[in-house]
Order: sequence, then structure tokens, then C-alpha cells
Amino acid sequence: MHPRLALTVLFLLLGQSPQETLAQKRLPIIDMHMHANTVSKDADGRPLSRPCLPSPCQAPPAQAETAEDVLRLTLETMDRNNVVLGFLSQHPLDKVYRWVDAAPDRFIASPLILDPDLIDLDGLRKEYEAGRLGGLGELAIQYAGIAATDPKLEPFFALAEEFDVPVLIHHHGTAGPSKQFRISIGHPEQLEEVLIRHPKLRLFIETSGFPFLGETIALMYRYPQVYGDLSLWKYPREIFYWYLRGLMDAGLGKRLMFGSDQMQWPETIIDDEIDAIESAPFLSEEQKRDIFYNNAARFLRLSKETIAKHHGQ
Repeated sequence: MHPRLALTVLFLLLGQSPQETLAQKRLPIIDMHMHANTVSKDADGRPLSRPCLPSPCQAPPAQAETAEDVLRLTLETMDRNNVVLGFLSQHPLDKVYRWVDAAPDRFIASPLILDPDLIDLDGLRKEYEAGRLGGLGELAIQYAGIAATDPKLEPFFALAEEFDVPVLIHHHGTAGPSKQFRISIGHPEQLEEVLIRHPKLRLFIETSGFPFLGETIALMYRYPQVYGDLSLWKYPREIFYWYLRGLMDAGLGKRLMFGSDQMQWPETIIDDEIDAIESAPFLSEEQKRDIFYNNAARFLRLSKETIAKHHGQ
């Protein structure tokens, strides 16, 4: 009997599918960049294919036809890979709360903010006071052409600092379609003024500031409260490894966290992002565990009890 077939038979005799058993064997993962997405479609009503860079390029087609499909596929992929916790944002907040209700204890709820003028700050404060929110952002302000140093953001950074919640910010050199997006306002060095005004702010940067490697290293050296996620699925594996290796060579391996940014394509993005980390030839097993779980657990200040639960203890 073929070894793989024999293994499948063993799983079935144990009353488990191969996927369930593999998920149990895989150590837990925290995904620090998730969205409670609906499905965007083209002019013909077809779900948009997963984007990729640089153009022209080809990426897998979408499987999700509805918002319910995105939730189902996200949870299935999380289960398959033992992703035990996700930092989840979207606008409006009722989309986030629907996912939280569907999968209790699987998500940290957080508001996505594109334009601060459209957000009810007093209402947001009430959500933090009620304990319904555990983070702030994604701050997708770069899509609206708004810099992190814009005075409009000050009340939001102050709110995050007051309630001691982590902040995810889109602050790098690439993005999806947006006429307002500007590369110039995505330089990580612009975050320095924010960190000076809010020294207790726990900030993490989407894609760890890609492709601004030098600026990101300087910022993270200067401000130890800054972490980065690794949601670089749009880019060729080679360029991802070039950037990741640069951060690792700079000694920042304890401040990098797994993040998928799965949006409406969870069935491929989460798997691809996990494989990219697991297959990186320059990462040790300890470094992989730091990226997949340990760094996020520290950044989120998870309790010993929660960490033990995630590890099935």
C-alpha cells in the first residue's frame, strides 16, 4: 500500500480526516491581518480574481460568491491550518461583529478606518468602553490620500493609547486601485512624529513597510513598540524573501508577525502565506514559531492561560 494511502486509512480508522489530524499536529498560528470582507465583483458580476504584482501577472480565481462564502472559507482555512486567532477589521463594524458572533474567541474585533471624517469618534469610544473592540485599524488612510501625521488622526491615536489597544496601519509603497493613494505618504519614517506624540502606542505596520527596507529598520530600531506584519502575498516569492531576509538580518525577527490580509480570497492567500514562511530556507524553526505565534502573543499581551489553550494544554 502506498504510504500516503496508508496514512489516510489510519486517519479514517481514528475517526478523523487527514485535514483535521494535520491541523492538530500543526502548532498554533495567530493571523494579525484579517478582514470581514464582502465580495467585490467586476462589471459582469463575476467575483474579482485575486490581485498580484507586478503587472502583468496571473493569480488564482476567486471561489467566494457571497459574503457568507468568505466567512465560511476563512474559517475552514483557519481550521485547516490551526489559525487560532485573527486580528479582524472592516467597515462598518457590524460586519466584524457578525464574524465574531459566528466564531466566538477566534477574532480580535477592530474598526477599519479609511476617512476619519466618516467615523463617529464618540460611538467608537463607547465600543471600547464596552469591551467589544480589541484593536484599532486597519487604518487604510493611505488609500484616501491621508498621511498618518494628519491632525484628523490624532483623536484616534489618542483613543488607542488610552485603551492600550494595538493599531494596524497601511503604511507602505503599494496598494489596490485608488486615485487618492500616494506612495510618498507611505514612508515609514512619517510615523516617527506619531510615535513621538504617542509614546505608549502599540503600532504594527502592514507588510512591514515594504519596500522601504532601510526606513523600516530605522523606525523599528528607534521605536521598540513598533512591529510589522508579513502580508506580502501580492508579490513574487523571491521579492518577499529578499525583504524578509533583510529584516531578519537586521535582527528584527522578534518583531515580525504572520498576517494574511486574506480579504475575499482566504482559500489561497492564507495557505500561500503560511507556505512562504514554512518554506523560507533562511529561517530556523524557532524563528518560524516566533513569526507564526510567539511575537504576536507578546505584542497582544496574551495571558498564560490563553497561550496554553491555544496549544491544547
